[in-house]
This record gives sequence, C-alpha cells and structure tokens, in this order.
Amino acid sequence: MPHSASALLNRLLARGKFRHVQVLLQLAELGSVQRTADAIGMTQSSVTQTLAYLENLLEVRLFERHARGVRPTPACTDLLPVARQLMLGVADSAQIVAARQQQGEGVVRMIASASATNGVLVDALPEFAQRHPGIQVHLGEAEGEDQLLAIARGEVDLVACRRPPVMPEGWEFHPLREDRFIIVCQADHPLARRRALKWADVAQATWLVLPAGVAARHRFDELARNFPQAPRSYPVVTRSLTMLWRLLRHQQLLALVPLNLARPLLDEGELAELRVGPAVHIEPIGILQPKAGMGQAASRLGEFLRQAGPRAA
Repeated sequence: MPHSASALLNRLLARGKFRHVQVLLQLAELGSVQRTADAIGMTQSSVTQTLAYLENLLEVRLFERHARGVRPTPACTDLLPVARQLMLGVADSAQIVAARQQQGEGVVRMIASASATNGVLVDALPEFAQRHPGIQVHLGEAEGEDQLLAIARGEVDLVACRRPPVMPEGWEFHPLREDRFIIVCQADHPLARRRALKWADVAQATWLVLPAGVAARHRFDELARNFPQAPRSYPVVTRSLTMLWRLLRHQQLLALVPLNLARPLLDEGELAELRVGPAVHIEPIGILQPKAGMGQAASRLGEFLRQAGPRAA
C-alpha cells in the first residue's frame, strides 16, 4: 500500500542523509556507479549500498541497470529538480556558517537581472565590499518569473530588478536607476559620427535583434514600422550577452537594448548610442526587498544601494 506524503516525509527526516542526495545526483549525471564512486570519494560497493538503502527508504526504483551503467527511472527524474535545490541549499548553508566562523558580519543572498547587474551592481558592489569587507554577497542572475520563484522559495534576501507586475506579498520595491531604450553600435560605426539621424538612416543598417518575447524586441518591432522599408537583420538571434556584445563590438550592427544593460560598454567607449526620435522610458531598475525580517547584512546592502541615489537615464 502506498505511503502518504506525510509518512514519507517523516521517514526521510528520520533516516535520510545529505549523502543520499549527493549519490542520487551524481548517478543521474554520470550514469555509472564506478564513476560516481570516484567523483565523491566512495567505494563502488558503498555507492551501490547507498542507492539500495535510498530505494528501500522511498520504496521506489530510482535507476534501471543496463550493460553500460545506470539510467534514471521516471520517478528519479521527478526527484532531480528538488534534489538539486536541496544540495544548493546545503552549499549555501556551508558558506553562511563559514563566513560567520571567519569573523564575518553575515551573508546576503542576492539575484539580479542582467540590466540591474550592468546598470547598478557592477559599480555599487565593489564599493560596498570596500566599506563592508565582512559581508559576503552571493550574487546570481535571474530574470522575470525566475526572480519571483526564488522569492517564493525563500532563496534570496534581495533582488535587483525592475518593478514586477505583481508585488510578492510582504515585499516592497525601491527604484534606483531610470532606464530607457537606446540604439547602440560599435564606437567607430559610420552612423556614430553623425549627429542628426533620421529613421531612414538607421533603417538602412543591419540590425542585431533580440528573441521574440523580450521587451526590447517588442519595442524594435514597433519602431520598425517607422522605417521606409523592412529592416535587414543579422542571422544570429540570441539572449547571450557575451555573444551580443561581441557582435556589436566587432560587426557594423545596430541593436535596440535597455540603457542600463549596455551602460558599462557605453561608459568605457566600446559602444556608442545613436539618438533617433524621442526617448522611450521603461520601468526603472531598483531593489526588491522584504518589508520586515531582513537580516543585518541584507539591510546594510539595501540601505547602501538606496543611498547611492538615482542616476538619470
């Protein structure tokens, strides 16, 4: 007879170990008992016994054996996302404890959009680190729904982003940087040397367009209606910033992007902004933080970012 979720939870809490989760993940990734044993410093027989114990504990088969190793069963595949999150949490816990043991003042778990990282954090975090060397900031990148999921799971203390369409319960947003859409190109692009540009001028260029579903792509499609003819597009469409910046720096292309996304390359003179038509402002970059219950380290970082003051777009 199948056990209830509550009964399985109680069994895992009483008899489960983090080592079981590590073996599960390594077996799923490597597909071999021997390679798993080598990767995590166990013997082959210990890995086999650990897997048998875990399957007995859950009363479900997790791997199918075959001539070249093992493959995850559907039940195992369902468990893998949760197991990965659990191990990430264990790793974060180790970092937090280590920071305290090293006389640190605490750890801030933070995620940011690419625009927030480029427009705010690349300058702000090094300065914050100089002023508060005892606070560790663990920064990751996430966009849109992934930010809200991280909040819902309790995985972050602060989020640098645009104001979300629906505010998470118990959180508040503080704007930091204004933003707008801009047209960018390499600094020595022929159009970068011209001051009075019209839509007809940029319409004749080749464009590096972002994928459908991105706000900048939607705005580009709107602007393209002003062009006297359909724009030429470069045959690479990507969200990868590494590829985007590489192409813009080394090809004679134009792209429509948020100002804050391109700000570091504009400040360093590697890209130039082309001014055509009126500015189109978008939601500012800011900090999303809990209304109450923040740790001391997260509170200090949030206050530091807010006091840095707005920067006009």
